[in-house]
Amino acid sequence: MSRPGSWWGRKSTPAKFETYTRWSFHSFPLIEFVTVGGPVLGRAGKIGPGLTALLVFLVALHCALCAVSASHALDWLRGQREQPRRLVWALGGLTAVVAGSAVAIAEHGPAGRDVDEAVAGMLLVVPAFGAGIVALGVRHRLRVLAFAAGATLGSLPFGTPAPATLTVAAVVLFGGGFVAFTSVFSVRLLNAVYELDEARETRTRLAVAEERLRFGRDLHDVMGRNLAVIALKSELAVQLAQRERPEAVAQMVEVQRLAHEAQREVREVVRGYREADLSSELAGAKGVLDAAGIDCTVTGPTTGLPAQVQSALGWVVREAATNVLRHGDARWCAVGIRVLKGRTVLTVENDGMPENGGSGQGSGLVGLRERLAEIGGSLRAGPAGDGRFLLTAEVPLPSPSGPSPSGESTASPAPRTNVSEVMP
Repeated sequence: MSRPGSWWGRKSTPAKFETYTRWSFHSFPLIEFVTVGGPVLGRAGKIGPGLTALLVFLVALHCALCAVSASHALDWLRGQREQPRRLVWALGGLTAVVAGSAVAIAEHGPAGRDVDEAVAGMLLVVPAFGAGIVALGVRHRLRVLAFAAGATLGSLPFGTPAPATLTVAAVVLFGGGFVAFTSVFSVRLLNAVYELDEARETRTRLAVAEERLRFGRDLHDVMGRNLAVIALKSELAVQLAQRERPEAVAQMVEVQRLAHEAQREVREVVRGYREADLSSELAGAKGVLDAAGIDCTVTGPTTGLPAQVQSALGWVVREAATNVLRHGDARWCAVGIRVLKGRTVLTVENDGMPENGGSGQGSGLVGLRERLAEIGGSLRAGPAGDGRFLLTAEVPLPSPSGPSPSGESTASPAPRTNVSEVMP
């Protein structure tokens, strides 16, 4: 059974921002109904049942159309549906009808302070929210300004004194322009968040592609020359053997030597590719996390550790930084290194829980456990309370002499000279 709020934790940062933006626009109709419909219902006894029902119906209809238009407009802006032109025109027309009805009631309806206050709410609030939602569904912002100006003119009570008329015009124009500007700015900010997320993904893919090119280039440099020489000497050995010349044996011995040399060089390339330097990984992780807006701190010694320990902990730092970026919504990350008696302890703590609920059983962590187990190390990962996630890796320090922690001898195996040897 999933814990409460897990659906929110599974969302990416752009998806969370989009959800927040959508519900902000969905709250506009509710605010409008409470602001306008509430006072009307509160004065129903003095306004009259017929007029109260008419005003509440118009406000409720306008709120419902605002909610539907906002939803369709946001889908259009995210590229999920076509532009809701009909809904935008319908909302603009209904806003004009509501404002015109309020003006007509103010000029020709029953007199009284309660009626004037109820109508004033419709004149000041409904055009503002209408202009704000219409701004979501149009491409040209000048049309938004034109709609706000039109709503202002349609809301003017011409039967009132000039100061009151100008006050209503200023309030409606300011309110409509402010809500419209807020709507446009929110959408642009949402698009910017998605673009930044896509840029980060692109940067990650480019880094992977660059590393693949580097590895391919190294292999080409190592294998290209040796394979070319092996091909030439093999061809020469074939020709000498066909002539029954004893030099063919010497050429094949040279081919065997070149093959062993190529295997050794490829092993060195692969070994350098697989090993991770702790200082470099810590600097890279801090740079990436800082660029992502996550405050990263590193404490403890980062140099002077044995190469085997640095390589193992470097892989832990690399995987932990990746998990912080992908599986959580962290604001800070603390990396600590401690050298204790006979072992080195690395801790990575952050305030963002991973998407799998903090179980610590992702494929990357499983691979790290297997890698550390080969040298006698261990890895623990899980929630640490208060929304924090803690990863702890322990790697034993190798003794100056003797077997490695896995029980195998640290001496390098003697090279094999069998001609049928293949690279592992």
